[in-house]
Amino acid sequence: MLILLAFIIVFHITSAALLFISTIDNAWWVGDNFSTDVWRMCATNTSICVAITDQFREYQSIQAVQATMILSTIFCCVAFLVFILQLFRLKQGERFVLTSIIQLLSCLCVMIAASIYTDRHEELHKSHEYRIEVSQGQYGYSFVLAWIAFAFTLISGIMYLVLRKRK
Repeated sequence: MLILLAFIIVFHITSAALLFISTIDNAWWVGDNFSTDVWRMCATNTSICVAITDQFREYQSIQAVQATMILSTIFCCVAFLVFILQLFRLKQGERFVLTSIIQLLSCLCVMIAASIYTDRHEELHKSHEYRIEVSQGQYGYSFVLAWIAFAFTLISGIMYLVLRKRK
């Protein structure tokens, strides 16, 4: 039981780390001389970064991605705290349903964020507010980590739903 518990804790911490990295790091869309995320666009050859503000044409889509990624990270952290609390407060044989619900909300939020970015990426990167041409890029590792975090949070949410407290 201790090995299973340690695995679940490590899996949850890994999910949270993936969410933090994919939310913060500047690599959702990359090219030869630029990298951009949901916060800013940086030119790699000049090291100049431009914040994505409301002057950008698709700013509402970016704001939706920002908000849902932040929410997914917060939900994942709250789910971990609730799991720790339930670990000591639940009676033997009860399930970690509240932890599962919160973790599945985190999963839903990261899925929404990555889906919006996937759907709107062409319009996002055709904006003239960028100082350099960013339409000729490809998805970066932060975008891929967001989808991996989706899978991890989904799996851990299901694990919490199935998990029962034992001695």
